[in-house]
Amino acid sequence: MDTVFGALRGSFGGFIAIGLLLLLVLLRLDAQHFGAAEYDEVARDGRRPALRRRLGWYLVGFGLVAVAALIHPTPSDLFLTLGDRFQVIVYGFGYGLVGIAQAIAFAYMRYRHLRLPDVLSYPGSIINTVATAFIDEATFRGLLLGFILLTGLDPTAANIIQALVYALATRVGAPGRDRYMLVLVLVLGLASGWVTIQTGGIGAAFLGHAITRVAMFLATGHAGQVALRGREDEDVASRLETPDGWNSVGAQEHPGFDR
Repeated sequence: MDTVFGALRGSFGGFIAIGLLLLLVLLRLDAQHFGAAEYDEVARDGRRPALRRRLGWYLVGFGLVAVAALIHPTPSDLFLTLGDRFQVIVYGFGYGLVGIAQAIAFAYMRYRHLRLPDVLSYPGSIINTVATAFIDEATFRGLLLGFILLTGLDPTAANIIQALVYALATRVGAPGRDRYMLVLVLVLGLASGWVTIQTGGIGAAFLGHAITRVAMFLATGHAGQVALRGREDEDVASRLETPDGWNSVGAQEHPGFDR
């Protein structure tokens, strides 16, 4: 059995890994159907996406990445390793600190305060952000970037290509989406790609990406689908409220109503 697997890995491992990469990209494109990644949001009826669907998305993603790492003859060529441990810590936490800073800055620019989410949503949403960060890094900064570099393309050009593919796969640039999230995803993709190339693995990129996603969730209350300006639930509710002073004016004009 080991001999058969070894022969399969040596002869067709690269082609199979490419096929798995395509499946992972399709899975990322279909994240909305599963209610995972940026789409782990409360629906208009107040319900969250079904847990079974989200778990299915995570498990399929983890499984495809694991098989790709096992079947490819040299997984290190695809950055499917942690990379240098010291650099993982330095670059990963440095990346994460920048991610935290931008999340706080965005929250204060948009809401004038940190829009903390409901406490009950923390466990599921944090699991979603961490799982999404791993699948994204393994797919786009691991497999995709690795295969592009194996063609001999310049690392900078390869990094730009994978970042653009990543932005397209997340669909954050679709009509009706906040443009800041598109910019954030592009910058995140470029930063993760650069860190991956520097450290030789996806460890630092995963760490920084996960911290950034968690920070955005805690600062905005969203997994990645930030509502357009003026369309948050509290904004809509405030427009439906009676303006300050109207009730008192009405009471003064009709004093007999209080008798």
